[in-house]
Amino acid sequence: MVPGALTDPRGIQEIGRARDLLLSVPSRWRVIYHNDGDGIASASVLAHALARLGRPFQLTPLVGIEETRLRDLLRATRGPVLVADTGSSFLPLFAEHPHPVVVLDHHIPPEGPWESPHVAFVNPHHWDVDGMSELSASMLSYVFARSLSEENLDLLAWGLSGAIADRQHVGGFRGLNGRLLEEGERAGVVRRLRSLSLAGESLLEAITRSVDPYYVGLSGDPDGTRAFLARLGLSPRAPPSSLSPEESERLGSALLLRLMDQGARPEFCERVSEERFLLPRVPGEALEVSRLQNAAAREGEASVGVALALGDRSAWERAVRLEAAWRQGILQGLKRLEGPQGVTRRGAIQWFATPDVPLAGTIAGLGLTYFLDPTRPVFSFSESEGRIKVSARGTLWLTGRGLDLAAVCREAAKAVGGEGGGHRVASGATLPAGSQERFLSEADRRVGDQLTRIEAAKVA
Repeated sequence: MVPGALTDPRGIQEIGRARDLLLSVPSRWRVIYHNDGDGIASASVLAHALARLGRPFQLTPLVGIEETRLRDLLRATRGPVLVADTGSSFLPLFAEHPHPVVVLDHHIPPEGPWESPHVAFVNPHHWDVDGMSELSASMLSYVFARSLSEENLDLLAWGLSGAIADRQHVGGFRGLNGRLLEEGERAGVVRRLRSLSLAGESLLEAITRSVDPYYVGLSGDPDGTRAFLARLGLSPRAPPSSLSPEESERLGSALLLRLMDQGARPEFCERVSEERFLLPRVPGEALEVSRLQNAAAREGEASVGVALALGDRSAWERAVRLEAAWRQGILQGLKRLEGPQGVTRRGAIQWFATPDVPLAGTIAGLGLTYFLDPTRPVFSFSESEGRIKVSARGTLWLTGRGLDLAAVCREAAKAVGGEGGGHRVASGATLPAGSQERFLSEADRRVGDQLTRIEAAKVA
C-alpha cells in the first residue's frame, strides 16, 4: 500500500505496477543506481526493502550518463533489474532487456507516451510532481518501498538523506517531500528542530570547516575565524552547544551579515540556521547521514555509503574519514574560485576548470550559492579518461526566469558529439576531447536565449 501522502491516482497506478512486477519475480535483482548522495540513499532504501522481502540483490553504481556502460551491464545481467535515480534517458535499452526492469527516476522524462510490457517506469513528473524540488529519487524509492510493506516506514531516514543531498530541503521541504516528512513525524520516525548550522567540537572548527554555508574569509581560514570571533567576544574553543541564546543570536546575526555582504541571495542567507531531522532509529541525524553518503559518492566509494545504511559500523567510520577528506577538497576548490583567476565569464554563463572530477559539481553549486555572480549559471570542466566531464549548476531563482540546464546540457552536448542531461537547476554532460570551446559557445547561446525569451514574454 502506498503512503497516504501520495493521493494522485496516476502515481498510485505507476507505483502499483512497479510493485506487482517486483513481487512477481523472486529471483536475484541487480540494483543500478546513480553514484551521488541521492542515488546512494535510494540504493540504501531499496537494499533494506529487498532484504526484508528475502530477495537476493547486487548493487551497481553508475557514475554519470554512461550509455555504453549501462548497455554492457544489461548484457551481463541474466535477470531482473531495478534502476534508481537514473534511467529516464535510456528507456529503449531497458525494453531490449529480456527480463523485467523497474525504473524509479525523478529526472525529466522523455516527451510523449512510452510503454513496454516488462518495464515499469515510475517518474513523479507524470503526476505533476516536480522531481527537482518536490521529490528526490530516494524519497521516490521510499514511496516504492512503502508500497511493498508498511514495515518500511522507518526507511524515511534514508529518503531524507538523499533529498538533503539533492538540496531539496533548502527553504524547507515542500510538495510530496513535505507531506511524507509530516507523515513520518506523526509516526515517530523523525523529529525536527532548528539550530545554527555549526558542526564541530568548537566554534573555530565549526566555522573554519563550514562549506554550506561558505563564509568568504572564514571558511578554510582559521586566523580570519579567530579574529571574527574575537570581535564578537566569543571563545574559539567554545563548543557550539555551549552558547547561550543571546550568544547564538549574536553569532547568527554576524554570520548572516557576512553572507549578505558576499552577495549570497536571501534564500541562501537563511542557511545560517537550519532545520535538523533527528532519527530515533538511526545513528546521527539526517543532515549528518546525508553528508556521509554524499562524501562516499564523491570519493568514489559508493558501497561504503550503502553499507553504513545497512548497519556496518566500520563503513560508518570509513565514511567519517571520507567526509573529512571530501570537505577539505571542497574548501580548497572554493578557495581557488575566490581568486581572481577562479571563474571566467561569458555573455550569459560563467565557467571554470578543475582537476577535482568528483567534486566539480559540488564546488560549482556552492560557489554559485554563496559568492559567484548569481545571475549566471556556472559550468565546471574536468578531464577524465580522455573525455571532458561537465557539471552545470543554477539556482531556483534562475530557473524561475526560464533557465533549463537539462535542455542546455543535452542540446549543447549533442551538438559536439557528446551526451548530457539532468535537472533544470543541476545538470551535466560528457564530451569528446577538444570540444570544450564549442560546447561553451553552444551553452552560452542557449542560456542567453532561455533567459531573454522569458524576460521578453514578461515585458509583452
